[in-house]
Amino acid sequence: MTLHIGPHLIDPPVILAPMAGVTDKPFRQLCKRLGAGLAVSEMTTSDARLWDTKKSRWRMDHVGEPAPISVQIAGYDPQQLADAARFNVDHGADIIDINMGCPAKKVCKVDSGSALMRDEALVGRILDAVVRAVSVPVTLKIRTGWCRAVKNGPLIARIAQSAGIAALAVHGRTREDMYEGEAEYATIAQIKADLRIPVLANGDVDSPQKAREVLRATGCDGLLIGRAAQGRPWIFREIAHFLATGEALKAPSDGEIATIMLGHLRELYAFYGDHHGLRMARKHLGWYARTRADGEDFRREVVRFDDADAQYDYTARWLAGESWAQAA
Repeated sequence: MTLHIGPHLIDPPVILAPMAGVTDKPFRQLCKRLGAGLAVSEMTTSDARLWDTKKSRWRMDHVGEPAPISVQIAGYDPQQLADAARFNVDHGADIIDINMGCPAKKVCKVDSGSALMRDEALVGRILDAVVRAVSVPVTLKIRTGWCRAVKNGPLIARIAQSAGIAALAVHGRTREDMYEGEAEYATIAQIKADLRIPVLANGDVDSPQKAREVLRATGCDGLLIGRAAQGRPWIFREIAHFLATGEALKAPSDGEIATIMLGHLRELYAFYGDHHGLRMARKHLGWYARTRADGEDFRREVVRFDDADAQYDYTARWLAGESWAQAA
C-alpha cells in the first residue's frame, strides 16, 4: 500500500493527526522517529494579527524538522486562509492542511473547524482560494457531517476533489458526536468509493489489528492516528510493521520507554524553555503513565513540580524503579 500526497511519498501511510496543544514540534519529531510517515502540525490561526504571538511562533517553528512538513490552518474567511497558506509555505510548509474537523466549541463558535461543514458553498470558496494560493499540495480534514441528521461528508468530499484537494482525511464521527461513542466507518467507505484522490480514515484506531480492520472496512489509502498516540508514540511503528508483515512487533522494553520519555522531556524543555516546557510535559507524562501499573500514583505526584530539573529527576527515578521514598 502506497500513499502519495502530491509529489510526497508518505511511507508508511500512517500519519499523526493534528491535535491542538499536542502535536507540537517536539511531539511531531518524536512520532516521525518512531515510525509516523507524516506528522501534521496543531492548527495555526489564519488571522495574521495573531501570527506574532509566542504561541503562534512556537506553532510555526519547523526549523530542522524532517520533510515533508504539513501545517494545518484554521479559519473561516477564504482570503485569510489563502494568505495563511502562502505565509506558512514561505516559512517551510510542504503541505497545507485545512481544518474542517475540529469539534471544539471555542473553534466552532467562530464558524471554524467542523462548523464550516454547515455551509457547503463557503467550503467551496475556501478550498478554491487556498488551492489557487499555493503551489504545494493542499489537504483537508473533515468529519462525516455536522450532525447525525445531516451526514454531508460525501458531498463535502466531492467539493474538495473538484477544488483540487490532494488528499482528504475523514474522522468517523459528526461534530455532534464530538469524541463520544464509536467511530463509524461506513460513511468513510462511501467517500472513498466516490473519489479518485487519496482518502485517509481517522477515529478509534488504537492498535495494529484495528488499523488493518479499518483499512479493510473503508478501502482507504492510509490512516490518521490521534489520541492513541498520546503516551504511546511507538504505535506508528507497531501499525506499520503489522500491516507490512501480519506479525505483531515486540513491545518496547522498559529501558526504551525510559529513553523515549526522558528524551521527550529534554526536547520540551529545550523548545519551550524550562517553565513552559514542564507545563507542557505534565500532560504527556500523564499519558505515558497509563502504560504502567503504578502510573496513577506517579501522575498525581509529578504534576506538582514547578521546577524542570525536579520533574525530570523524579521521572527518571520512577522509570528506574526506585521506591517512592527515594523518588520523593
